[in-house]
Amino acid sequence: MNQRRNASSKSQPTKPLITKNPDISIQKGYKSQKSNFFSSERNIFTLCLAFRIVNSLLIQTYFNPDEHWQALEVAHRIVFGYGHLTWEWRKGIRSYFHPLLFAVLYKVLALFGLDTPWFMAHAPRLLQALFSAVGDLYFYKLSNAIFGNFVAKWALFSQLANWFMFFCFNRTLSNSLETVLTLVGLYYWPCMRASPSKVPLVLRKWGLAIAALACAIRPTSAITWVYVGLLELAVTCDRLKFLVLEVVPIGALVLALSCLLDRLMYGSWVIVPLNFLKFNFLSSGGDYYGTHKWHWYFSQGLTVMLFTFLPFSIAGSIKSKCWKLSGLIAWVLIVYSIQGHKEFRFVLPMLPIALMFSGYSLSVMAKSDSDSRRKGSPNSRMKRPSKVGFAIFVLLATNIPMALYMSLVHQVCEIPPQLYQIQS
Repeated sequence: MNQRRNASSKSQPTKPLITKNPDISIQKGYKSQKSNFFSSERNIFTLCLAFRIVNSLLIQTYFNPDEHWQALEVAHRIVFGYGHLTWEWRKGIRSYFHPLLFAVLYKVLALFGLDTPWFMAHAPRLLQALFSAVGDLYFYKLSNAIFGNFVAKWALFSQLANWFMFFCFNRTLSNSLETVLTLVGLYYWPCMRASPSKVPLVLRKWGLAIAALACAIRPTSAITWVYVGLLELAVTCDRLKFLVLEVVPIGALVLALSCLLDRLMYGSWVIVPLNFLKFNFLSSGGDYYGTHKWHWYFSQGLTVMLFTFLPFSIAGSIKSKCWKLSGLIAWVLIVYSIQGHKEFRFVLPMLPIALMFSGYSLSVMAKSDSDSRRKGSPNSRMKRPSKVGFAIFVLLATNIPMALYMSLVHQVCEIPPQLYQIQS
């Protein structure tokens, strides 16, 4: 009798990939099905780092002046004593935290006699490649924590294959580092997980510190963290402790350190977040650089960034029913839409979240193909085309040429390594 029961239990079909729980889309059985490679975070980080290093060396084009004038030129002035400072630094609406990262790099290069034109031009993007690889790793970890390993692998594929991430993520923009910190910070916030109560509260402090650091680098990052903080406030049981013993002390500490750093670099007390708020939100100073229609981020901005991943991201958002992440994207786009001046890079931190939904959609297609092959006859398996295989072909065939063209051809003559050759 026991043998019959065991035999019958083994013959029972496996449970479907998608569950009724809106926050959990992958069964535990699928979470445990990790390949040897993806079972190690070190392997994932090594893969992402190698990819981003090649990515950084392939970027030969110009995208946005802030990549140079708000980061590298400032860092060059700090270390070597000369370099042009734009009006933003005279008005005190930029924090020195971001340029100092590259100033340290330049100082190390100078100490070892490596401050040659090639290293001065390429080392900053190689450093950003390291930051980007950390962001890719935490993107995978966040996807795994929310949806499981099976979805996380497809999400990582979407992240690495997307043309705009290839084109922009490795550039020395403050938005790139903001995106990295957003991915790392979201991983540590309990409210973003499927089961917030099971996440140790000590991780929330790390999430708060990273969120505060992101706001110190780019004050507009507060748009993201206000949403996450309110969501955490809604699900946590110790709201007073969260506000008084965590948010206020950690936020005040990071703000104080940021103000001390800017006091040292500016030579006077400067509250960068306040000046930034006055210029960009209260006086609409950014409108001087051009304005767009209110719907631009929805109709063109994020749409162009996603490119052919767009239908997969929409489908994944609907099928996963993870409204917390969908709400985060909608919230950020709506708030940014209020401002007249709009740019692609402003919503770069939301692009990986949208690509996570694309990974979810691709994982559903892969599971469907697997079930169809398992149920079909041997002859039908050979004739039936793979839906996910066709999707991968379309995504790679559209995104790879776009990424290479924008990184190697479009505005290639305007990248300024020649400036470094003259100065060096």
